[in-house]
Amino acid sequence: MQTIIRRDTRAWRMQVWISFGLALLVCAGGLAWLPGQDLDRAFMVMGYVFCLSSTFALARFVRDSAEQTTPDTPQWKLVVWGGFFLALALTGWGLWRMDINPTWKAYLVVSWLYLVSSAFTLAKTLRDQTEADRLETRLRDGERHPASGVADFPHA
Repeated sequence: MQTIIRRDTRAWRMQVWISFGLALLVCAGGLAWLPGQDLDRAFMVMGYVFCLSSTFALARFVRDSAEQTTPDTPQWKLVVWGGFFLALALTGWGLWRMDINPTWKAYLVVSWLYLVSSAFTLAKTLRDQTEADRLETRLRDGERHPASGVADFPHA
């Protein structure tokens, strides 16, 4: 029986990285030239970084939860989901209370959502690539050592 390893195309991986890089660029540009006080700008940079890191943490948590036979503790689930929603809420609150032109606010909101969305897509793409590489290595090693067997591979 032949196992088919599904991989993303090079074009898709390139598009994901370009999209993530572009999201970082438009966010950084918007924050760098943001009118207003330095304290507001610093708060927004921290909010964007908090959102980005919590997005990657949540993406990993959700994917790991789907694959685990033993669930994570409720406290860890609260930390991951709570951190993600807290990052979104605090960043959204910071944007809402800033005394800037509505056009700037719209730009910052759209670039912020683009960053979060592209981070989820990047996290999934990287995880898919890692899993495909691991499966390929297991199958290759299994062919060299047939006694070890390959029947226990999870189906993705």
